[in-house]
Amino acid sequence: MAENMQLLMSGIGTALMPVNFITAIVGLALGIIVGVLPGLGGANGVAILIPLTVAMDPVAGIILLASIYWGALYGGGITAILFNIPGEPWSVAVTFDGYPLANKGEPGKALVLSFLAHSVGAVIGVILLSFFAPIIAAFALMFGPSEVFAVMMLTFSAFVGLGGKDAVKSCVSIFIGFLLACVGMDIVTGEMRMTFGSIDLMAGFDFIIAVIGLFGLGEILLTVEEGLKIEGKAGKISLKDVKDGFVIICKEWKALVLGVGIGAWMGLKPGGATPASFMAYGFAKQGAKNKDEFGKGAYAGIIAPEAATHSAGTSAALPMITLGIPGSPTMAVIMGGLMIFGLIPGPMLFKEHATFVWAFIGSCWVGNILGLFIVMAFAPLFAAILRVRFAIIMPIIVYVCAIGAYAVNNRMIDIYYMIVFGVFGYLFKKLDYPIAPMVLALVLGGMAESALRQSLLMSGGNPGVLIGLKINEAGRLEISWLCLLIMIAAFIIFFWPSISGFLEKRKKASA
Repeated sequence: MAENMQLLMSGIGTALMPVNFITAIVGLALGIIVGVLPGLGGANGVAILIPLTVAMDPVAGIILLASIYWGALYGGGITAILFNIPGEPWSVAVTFDGYPLANKGEPGKALVLSFLAHSVGAVIGVILLSFFAPIIAAFALMFGPSEVFAVMMLTFSAFVGLGGKDAVKSCVSIFIGFLLACVGMDIVTGEMRMTFGSIDLMAGFDFIIAVIGLFGLGEILLTVEEGLKIEGKAGKISLKDVKDGFVIICKEWKALVLGVGIGAWMGLKPGGATPASFMAYGFAKQGAKNKDEFGKGAYAGIIAPEAATHSAGTSAALPMITLGIPGSPTMAVIMGGLMIFGLIPGPMLFKEHATFVWAFIGSCWVGNILGLFIVMAFAPLFAAILRVRFAIIMPIIVYVCAIGAYAVNNRMIDIYYMIVFGVFGYLFKKLDYPIAPMVLALVLGGMAESALRQSLLMSGGNPGVLIGLKINEAGRLEISWLCLLIMIAAFIIFFWPSISGFLEKRKKASA
């Protein structure tokens, strides 16, 4: 513990170095702008700017990408409260009470409550990352290929069984992601797969190109179709608003604790900030004595979802950095950014690149605390960006997407790929298919295949090894209880919608 504290202090010192500190400020400012602008989103903003980090030092690069995410988490609530336009999907829940409170003539107080709840959620998430990441990483070092494959299946099952959307659509999305991950060279035999004789497809689809298209261009196409109508309130934060905000936060501590707890769970399992915010709002409303005030400017209706949002966002870094399992779509994109630097998230990262890992954790402390002061001071300025005509902003975003796609490999074909993925992203959103599972499969598909192939090769083709059943050299059966338990959990979670439906029917029948 003492050694970890020393490493944490060293990481914070690295994050406070002038270059890294300025990088964090730039990232936070860009992230808040991303959060303010509807149609971008945290994952999109990170994906678009990943190519800019290629020439940067890995520590500065990851600080930039992570700071964009922290800024987007803070920024989404600004437009949700002042304009009733959620800048991010996770900011939808705060519109229910944030905008009504602003309409009552208290926009400053609503913003302060949002920012303070975010900061508390951020601190709890970073505490989990700081003190539990080394423990989980040390435990994960015991994982063999079969255990790694089981963890991958648990991740995909979580997105299907606990995603909150149509399970069949989530499965289809994951399957498409796997197909895209298979394009290119076979990892074992070296033969070409699904290239159809095309030289351009030999290297497969670059993850960054796909993400820029699916998230960035896809959202832009949808926003262009739907259009934006801007009607909002002016938001100025006074010292009285800050003082009142602290008092209210202390009074509404139950909503705060509820939001932080739900957010931490949803970030670890993984689930992400969006479902965490809705879940926290729902539980806060159910447990409140004054249910009628919700939807009319209830303080708890702002605090709970905003605390859950940032707690989930920061907690999502824990499974990503320790197990290589992103806890949210944005963390999946950041994970892709790490891979560009040749850094593979997982337990070995702590062993081989400890300085980098603790610098990242230190930057999470610095970035999230610094973000609170930036949004408090400049919230009205960032909100004013939304008053710029979308017809002006949209071409700039598309241009940045194209530059980012081209900069990855300096190939014109990548821009065409980006356009195709953008159309895919647009169609997925129109048909209400989740994009996050496809992105997850595209990121983890190669790693899952590698673990699968290694497990089968080491066991002589015995499929039982995938559920922890191994035959040793003496011909006796050995059971890997860790692998078996993870696989059982994966199956239960995958079929949870059916299981919960069956249990609900039995409960109604018995009643």
